[in-house]
Amino acid sequence: MEPAMASGRRRTVDEGTLHVTSVFQKTGDHAVLDHVADADEEVLVALGYKQEFKRDFSLLSTFSVSFSVLGLLPSIASTLSYNLAYSGPAGSVWGWVVAGVLIQFVALSMAEICSSMPTAGGLYYASAVLAPEGWGPLCSWITGWSNFLGQATGPCSVNYALSSMILTAAEIANPDYTAQTFHIYLLLLALLIFEGLLTMNSTKFIGRLNVAGTVANIIVLLIFVIWMPVGSINTPKTNSNEFVWTEIINGTEWPSGFAFMMGFLSVIWTMSGYDAPFHLSEECSNANIASPRAIVLTAQLGLYLGWAIILVIAYTVQNIPDVVSGQYGQPMGSLCLQVLGPKAGLALFSLNIIAQFFVGQGCTVASSRVVYAYSRDGALPGSRWLKKVNHRTHTPVNAVWFVLTLGALLGLLMFASPVAIGAVFSIGAIAQYVAFTLPIALKLFVVGDRFRPGPWHLGRFSKPVGVIACAYVVLMVPVLCFPAVKGSDLNTLNMNYTCLIYGGVMSLALLWYAVDARKWFKGPRINVEHLIHTQVLGGQGSDVNQDEISFDKKE
Repeated sequence: MEPAMASGRRRTVDEGTLHVTSVFQKTGDHAVLDHVADADEEVLVALGYKQEFKRDFSLLSTFSVSFSVLGLLPSIASTLSYNLAYSGPAGSVWGWVVAGVLIQFVALSMAEICSSMPTAGGLYYASAVLAPEGWGPLCSWITGWSNFLGQATGPCSVNYALSSMILTAAEIANPDYTAQTFHIYLLLLALLIFEGLLTMNSTKFIGRLNVAGTVANIIVLLIFVIWMPVGSINTPKTNSNEFVWTEIINGTEWPSGFAFMMGFLSVIWTMSGYDAPFHLSEECSNANIASPRAIVLTAQLGLYLGWAIILVIAYTVQNIPDVVSGQYGQPMGSLCLQVLGPKAGLALFSLNIIAQFFVGQGCTVASSRVVYAYSRDGALPGSRWLKKVNHRTHTPVNAVWFVLTLGALLGLLMFASPVAIGAVFSIGAIAQYVAFTLPIALKLFVVGDRFRPGPWHLGRFSKPVGVIACAYVVLMVPVLCFPAVKGSDLNTLNMNYTCLIYGGVMSLALLWYAVDARKWFKGPRINVEHLIHTQVLGGQGSDVNQDEISFDKKE
């Protein structure tokens, strides 16, 4: 791929030869470059955006952020009360296999889109470009707000779980101490501030920090998988194969098959961070290949390593009710004590806390990039302030503190009830997968052959993989909205508020669009110099005569 010409000689950038599906396809326009640009910048310019970040992320560091967001062991620990409580050990084991395999189809389809459109806006940009004529702004609005809602809940849900874990460890170490709700909230605030101070640094620093986080997560995972069965104080040390593979314990008031699917929440929430490389693609070198590879690698390792964790839990758990609703209110803490005893259990639980911290930090990075990307196109209130990139660190510092402030506000739900704050987990899962699936569906059923595959693509398997991905999400979204009980047992404390909170926010977003935003929101805003009136465009690398055409330069 030839670089752009030296300064003073403008040339058009033909997105067709760069294997990108661009917003320019809808305008019949082309971007213009007047300086030397590398391959990554040319691709980004062809998509309509100027290069503002430093590309200090590699495949390894991009993967490290997404794997840190996954945080398999702490994420499973945070949602253990769903899969283990809803369908028992066998339901957890088989549920991870079924849900995890189906999630691979979503990840593969997303990776293909990422290779064609490697921008920080990611899914939101893709929906705008792939939507039917005239529907681009609305489709991108829905995708963007759903993805924003999912990302905004990440720092809150992860750090709420982390705060509960830390205070549970304090209760185990000091039996006279009893954690109060306001203790959890104050610790949540402290964690959000600390993670903000880390995330406002340079891309290079963040990349190195997340590599360290990935190493820490893998080490803790390996220690857990080995230590739990070997160090068990119970006799026998592990459960029987029959118990692990066939014992489905329905902990809900719904049929066992439905309870089995309800337990997928743990898998879906845990495996919802692999889109991070998409949002970091403007900071990654060789983005249209490295970013999709990082997405697939994250999803694949999540499937295999996560199943190993679930198997260890199923083989070592002794008393499920004590784990799910024990005295500490923290399932993983109760499990470690039950299997390893007080001292060893507290030690392993503490290692899990360290791993969980890196999950929260990774979520903060990913969510801030989503906020930046949407603000760049004016899709969020206060966009002019949120889209600013710090001149020293070359990172969106304002967006970082915005998502952390939202996390602090969402954390107030814990004062309503445990179920209310627990809805944040379901909201994150549903919001993310709705955003994941809408551009995949548009690619399948609307755009057809107008989609230009990037250098990383699925070939003839693209359509069947996409169909399975869409069908799976359509099935699971309503399932995740159901409470565990029904009838007279259902009350305000055990109701599932996911549909209310997610539906309420999305309804307000759609109302805003219908009343006002449709008048000014037009989807992705081109911020590079581009042609506006020309009938004959030169090919890749052709010169442009400035006297024959006019230019439009968006700042």
